[in-house]
Amino acid sequence: MHTLIIAEAGVNHNGSLRTCYDLIDRASSAGADYVKFQTFKTELCISKNAKKASYQIRTTKESESQFEMVKKLELSTENHLKILEKCKSSGIGFSSTGFDRPSVDFLIDLGVDFLKIPSGEITNLPYLRHVGSKGLPIVVSTGMCTMHEVKNALKILEQAGSKKSNITVLHCNTEYPSPMEDVNLRAMLSIEEELGVKVGYSDHTLGIEVPIAAVAMGATVIEKHFTLDRAMEGPDHAASLEPVELKRMVSSIRNIEKAMGDGLKKPSKSEEANILVVRKSIVAHRHISKGEILTSENLSVKRPGTGISPMEWDNVIGQKASLDFAPDDLIIL
Repeated sequence: MHTLIIAEAGVNHNGSLRTCYDLIDRASSAGADYVKFQTFKTELCISKNAKKASYQIRTTKESESQFEMVKKLELSTENHLKILEKCKSSGIGFSSTGFDRPSVDFLIDLGVDFLKIPSGEITNLPYLRHVGSKGLPIVVSTGMCTMHEVKNALKILEQAGSKKSNITVLHCNTEYPSPMEDVNLRAMLSIEEELGVKVGYSDHTLGIEVPIAAVAMGATVIEKHFTLDRAMEGPDHAASLEPVELKRMVSSIRNIEKAMGDGLKKPSKSEEANILVVRKSIVAHRHISKGEILTSENLSVKRPGTGISPMEWDNVIGQKASLDFAPDDLIIL
């Protein structure tokens, strides 16, 4: 079992290539499989009169429009190429969410391993058809969605040419940060059961408990925002992990993967030696003479477990002692 961990840098670079590099290094150091950015042409995604979300108003200049806020976070073609090279040299996979069709094509030209569909595009039919026609693995976030909307999006992707086996659906809540009572992690299992797809979880809660729980519940992909510093100005920093927390999350997930095991109930390799020490055997309760009948009065059960198992008690009772036994001697028949 290996959970794909995507460290979501998103737009937490604040338009700085130097910050992008730092984020890549921190994600690689934390042990994430991929560091993911966001690729878009603002003019193709946001109208100039679009309002900001409440969480964006709280974390950015109130006088600034959503268009103005996002335009400053757009990465150039040249910067994408530099980021891709930096990921290669840092030993971590590069990924990005393409928010419009030209951006999706650009990412494919860059050689991304999979395409990421953000929650806001679940109801974008032309976009879904475009992504579904590309033949790459797809990871879909489903924040704000009903099951019907998720099902409909999958249908569109499949009709466009995607195989269901190549699609992973991430349960998600898009409030930044997500209130714990709104996470509804069991919905991930409902998606898996009802739609028959691989599932994962895209997390916007504070802390690392929920993504770890998601892995224990069967998530195959975890996506989590991170930043160099939550105090930085920008829409997503406040709901992101800092580098030391990201590293802790990755380490915890890797431990959970080991702990999940194969599901067979059997003694583990590490505890096999404890069996003879901790279990018990049938022993003499008092002095027993050879030929004496073994009874519940002259027998007892004590550690160690190197003799006859107490599970054989009924078979031992009534037999004759094969030799003399002192108190606490293991019974031998």
